[in-house]
Amino acid sequence: MFAVEEIGSGVRFKIRVQPRAAKNEISGIYQDALKVRLTAPPVEGEANKECVKFFAKVLGVPKSNVRIVSGEKGRNKTLEVVGVTAQQVRQLAE
Repeated sequence: MFAVEEIGSGVRFKIRVQPRAAKNEISGIYQDALKVRLTAPPVEGEANKECVKFFAKVLGVPKSNVRIVSGEKGRNKTLEVVGVTAQQVRQLAE
């Protein structure tokens, strides 16, 4: 199981990104992170933009509520999402 930390009015959790995938999807759990496949390439922040857009869509929140707090230049990232619960994020892995 991956860890989801409740913070203030939202949550913080780790993700592992696989860029240049065939489609945007959550593909399981990698160590303590949610594994995500994204179609965008890992250049000029394209994968980061796609990541924020993807999680906003699947969690039903505005893009401004999703923020990458660490790992902008790597595959391992930490996201903060305002307006959702830990339970909602855990359901993504099911």
